[in-house]
Amino acid sequence: MKKTVNVAIGGRSFILDEDAYNALSSYLDSFKAGVGQNGRSEVMDELEMRIADLFRDRLNGREVVDIEIVKGVISQLGMPDWQSDTVSGSYSAPESRPETRSPRRLYRDTDNNMLGGVCSGLSLYFNVDVVLVRVLFVVALICGTAGFWIYIVMWIIAPSARTAAEKCEMRGIPATAENIRRFSESRRK
Repeated sequence: MKKTVNVAIGGRSFILDEDAYNALSSYLDSFKAGVGQNGRSEVMDELEMRIADLFRDRLNGREVVDIEIVKGVISQLGMPDWQSDTVSGSYSAPESRPETRSPRRLYRDTDNNMLGGVCSGLSLYFNVDVVLVRVLFVVALICGTAGFWIYIVMWIIAPSARTAAEKCEMRGIPATAENIRRFSESRRK
C-alpha cells in the first residue's frame, strides 16, 4: 500500500503516489533553481499548466498519477539547458536529444504584430518571411477588397497565441521545459 498526496498543479487537482510526488517535486525544484528571480512565478505557472495538461492526457480514466506517468512527462518536457544530467531524488533525466518538430497550429502572433498578428502568424505557420505575407495582403487589398475581408476573417478565426505552449505549437517546436521558459521570458520583455 502506497501513500498518496493530493496536489494542485496548474490550477487542477491531482492525486499522486508518494514516489511520483517526490520525482515531480525534485524536477520542479531543480527547474525553479535555474530560473532567474525576474518572472519566476510566470515561468513556473506555464510549466505547471503544461504538466497538468500532460497528466490529464495520460491518466486515461485512472485516478492516481504514478511514477511512470511522471517519468513520461519529465522525459517529454526534458531538462532545461542549465540543468545537469540528473535530478536529485529517484529519477534521472533523459539523455539530451535533438529537437523534434511538432505539428504546427495556426495562431495569431501578437508578439510581432502590426495590426492583429494575422500576417505574423501565417508567416510562422507556413515558414515564410513575414514581410512577404504582409506584401501579399497589401497587394490583395489594392487589387480589390478581398485582402481586407480575408484579413478580417483570419483575425476572427485564428486564436491568439497567449501561452508559451501555444507559441511553441505556432512555431512547430515541442513544448519542452526549455521552450516554455524561453517563450515565457520573451513575453515579459
